[in-house]
Amino acid sequence: MTSKNIIKYVFIAAVLIAAGFALADSLGFFNPKPYTAVSHGSHVHYVPEDRDPDVAINKFPQQEPRAFEVITATGQIVHQDSIDVTKE
Repeated sequence: MTSKNIIKYVFIAAVLIAAGFALADSLGFFNPKPYTAVSHGSHVHYVPEDRDPDVAINKFPQQEPRAFEVITATGQIVHQDSIDVTKE
């Protein structure tokens, strides 16, 4: 291989790796929080990963929950101790 070909393949590999990281980031693989900020016009709604699809985005809070709070699937911010964390 010539040095031009090596540079070309290294560049293509770097672009593919960068595209892979961009795709993974957009799918939320690097999001450590149990909710996602969804842009809704000029403001943001915080939506949990397990949201009820029948509930409209505008029903979810526009402020982040505090450290001891969670957002329910229907958009309520509740104290973390008040929810049942056992799942069947």
